[in-house]
Amino acid sequence: MIRTKTLGAGAALLLLFSGIASAQMPGGGPPAVGVTTVKTRSIIEKREINGRVQSVGEVELVSRISAFLEEQLFEDGAEVKKGDLLFRLERAPFEAEVEAKRAALAQAEAQLENARTAFARAEQLRSNGSGTQSLLDDARAQQRTAEAQVRAAKAALSAAEINLGYTEIRSPIDGRVGRAAVTVGNVVSPSSGPLATVVSQDPMYVSFPLSMRQVLELKEKHAESGLQQALAIKVRLPDGKMYEHAGSLDFFDIRVAQDTDSLMVRGKIPNPVAKDGSRELVHDELVRIVLETNEPRTALAIPRAAVLKDQQGDFVYVVNGDNLAEVRRIVLGQSTPDTAAVEQGLNAGERVIVDGIQRVRSGAPVDAQDVADQSVAVRGE
Repeated sequence: MIRTKTLGAGAALLLLFSGIASAQMPGGGPPAVGVTTVKTRSIIEKREINGRVQSVGEVELVSRISAFLEEQLFEDGAEVKKGDLLFRLERAPFEAEVEAKRAALAQAEAQLENARTAFARAEQLRSNGSGTQSLLDDARAQQRTAEAQVRAAKAALSAAEINLGYTEIRSPIDGRVGRAAVTVGNVVSPSSGPLATVVSQDPMYVSFPLSMRQVLELKEKHAESGLQQALAIKVRLPDGKMYEHAGSLDFFDIRVAQDTDSLMVRGKIPNPVAKDGSRELVHDELVRIVLETNEPRTALAIPRAAVLKDQQGDFVYVVNGDNLAEVRRIVLGQSTPDTAAVEQGLNAGERVIVDGIQRVRSGAPVDAQDVADQSVAVRGE
């Protein structure tokens, strides 16, 4: 017969607590940590800045004469070509003015012809001894006066023709025209303000500020090739998507903003027509500018998870040859949430703790295990 022994409630609780306690007791060996080897890698440096898209050309269409607005020959928001007729003003008064000036010119030319004939006659009489010098001088003066009147009449006709030409307002550039500010039937004049605005579409400018510290750092890094050759401009659209075309630096402002100690920088980027007939970049659009090096450079890169920070700055735990963890102060380059570029403080071949850092104490032994390594492309913040 098999007998079973029933434990009391107190004995059962004692066994339960003793099991839990034994499960929570740490092992006697050093803590296990994951490490990665510091290597020299080829990286592409990137940094993102808020920027704004701007048209290369922006023209405000203003009436240069006072007249009634007769026609609007475009749809608001349409793309236009240089020379396209956009507005037509009342022409009749200016056509009449042109005809009047032409008549005045014809009259002045007739008077000039008569003066020339009179001068020729007076000159002949004077050569024959029949006329006087005074008569010849008067005839010469009359001819010169008639010539001046012809020039004045021609100038008046030219001004009238120019004013007639102002009744047609054409686009001076290729681009996109905005909303018409004045409707047909109103009287417009030079003081009426812009009738509409035309902005160019391709290429576009992107403007963004860089602190003088950043400008100086970039110039020092790319002193040999120059910033315009070394850096490419890419755009992150407001929806987070990367714009497919890249641009280049175009202009650095001549003065620094005193309140922010920043320099306004400008780039130029293509803005072609997409398959649906639209263009992705819009004048005055707020975007993220991505400054990216054209040529990768070599640098030490480690996982960002390995980097810790305290009041003295950034540091990592390095496992030395005796499997002891030691604190190493570092200077970071451009980093991302995933990867850190190290400018100073580490050497290639050293082992950096990336996993289990919370169990590490400086100078204490660790059980270091290699973790998977990944290639990186560093993007500055």
